[in-house]
Amino acid sequence: MSVVSSARRIVVKVGSSLVTDEGRGVDAEAIGNWSRQLAGLARQGRELVMVSSGAIAEGMKRLGWTTRPKELHELQAAAAVGQMGLVQMYETLLRAEGMGSAQVLLTHADLADRERYLNARSTLLTLLGLGVIPVINENDTVVNDEIKFGDNDTLGALVANLVEADVLIILTDQPGLYSADPRKDPAATFIHEAAAGDPALERMAGGAGSAIGRGGMLTKVLAAKRAAGSGASTVIAWGREPDVLLRLAAGEAIGSALLAGQGKQAARKQWMLDHLQLRGAVVVDAGAAGKVRDEGKSLLPVGVTEVQGDFARGDVIAVRTVDGLEIARGLANYGASEARLIARKPSAQIAEVLGYVNELELIHRTNLVRL
Repeated sequence: MSVVSSARRIVVKVGSSLVTDEGRGVDAEAIGNWSRQLAGLARQGRELVMVSSGAIAEGMKRLGWTTRPKELHELQAAAAVGQMGLVQMYETLLRAEGMGSAQVLLTHADLADRERYLNARSTLLTLLGLGVIPVINENDTVVNDEIKFGDNDTLGALVANLVEADVLIILTDQPGLYSADPRKDPAATFIHEAAAGDPALERMAGGAGSAIGRGGMLTKVLAAKRAAGSGASTVIAWGREPDVLLRLAAGEAIGSALLAGQGKQAARKQWMLDHLQLRGAVVVDAGAAGKVRDEGKSLLPVGVTEVQGDFARGDVIAVRTVDGLEIARGLANYGASEARLIARKPSAQIAEVLGYVNELELIHRTNLVRL
């Protein structure tokens, strides 16, 4: 039975190929198909969020461009123009199905800043409570490569965590995940079900992952791993399978199901895990690493051997071992300049060094999540 059948809150992610006419602009028939299925699920009492690509392709069509530009400002211009057509199409066709819709554009900064994160979460949950289907895309008009989510698979997972979805459905141009590339290996087998976060999945999908995967099946496997942190399972399926969403919801096993093996993280800890870029890090000695990683203890200044980056009090920072392994993340009680002054010193000396004490810990255990 599909993990979608029992899901109440569902995030659906579709790529450009599934909403455009072979990349030549928004495809009304395709979006009409998605709108019909989303409305059908909503009438079953489910809450839906749509993460949709396609803005740049539509912008290129409207601007008369036949090749995708390489300059950032031209891509941003295409996204700004194309977003109008993409959302207009969703609004028109969802309204034809009796459904309300809303546009939500997000950047990594929106989810990295705690206040903006909570505002985005509150808005989305309010929309879902009103029976409105949010259509979400990255705000390509204002971001650059250094601050992008990287792909809409990652964005889909982050949104699933943001709204605490039960399941993330990633629709793609492949039937699902194989043990190897079936075009190159005739012995490749189809993965019907696996545990999200299993390192073997990343090897199958094309190698070890990074914080921001780019392209292909690997980004989808990494998205499933990220979504599992909030307790959401992921289904990767072929987007052109007839009525794929309705059939999944009816219990049919379609595609590859990557199951979450844990319950939901505390919301604040999941927020820390979902940071794609961090302002800094602290390197700790073996003793401090053991207390943080193995015992979940607070990080004291005395265990810090090096302070990296330029962060402020309240920023999320990484905790790393001397060999560079990230073992935890947490909210810094002191900025980088202060942390450098109190590193390797007992907590009792903080007041003497700084002239004041915010906290005795550099990161308190309640504001720390182990990796």
